[in-house]
Amino acid sequence: MKLKGVLAGLVFASVGLAGAAYADCVIHYERTACQGKEAESFKKCDGKAACDKTVKDAASKEACAAVALKACDNDRLDITKYKKITADFGGQALVGGFDATGKANAAGNNFCAADRPDLNKCQ
Repeated sequence: MKLKGVLAGLVFASVGLAGAAYADCVIHYERTACQGKEAESFKKCDGKAACDKTVKDAASKEACAAVALKACDNDRLDITKYKKITADFGGQALVGGFDATGKANAAGNNFCAADRPDLNKCQ
């Protein structure tokens, strides 16, 4: 009986350690739609202006930041006016990013620079 308890303890301990080594990358999306395009712009967040999505294949802070920076890309110029993209890795907020020209983004934890050429193009 004691052996089962010891084995169960070892299994739970190893699962706990494996979980501690893995950290979630969570990307926070917040969109501002072009006038009259809210339904289309917010569709990617189930009809809401903001949502979170967990990225399973970003195994480091750097990989998570790269996903966040890529999420700023806006190919729907006449639908989405602005994006604010922030990210957490292992529950800790990631800071900064770079704009489309490679300049450091001083906007705190928003990875999307306000002067990106693919934002604010609503007709």
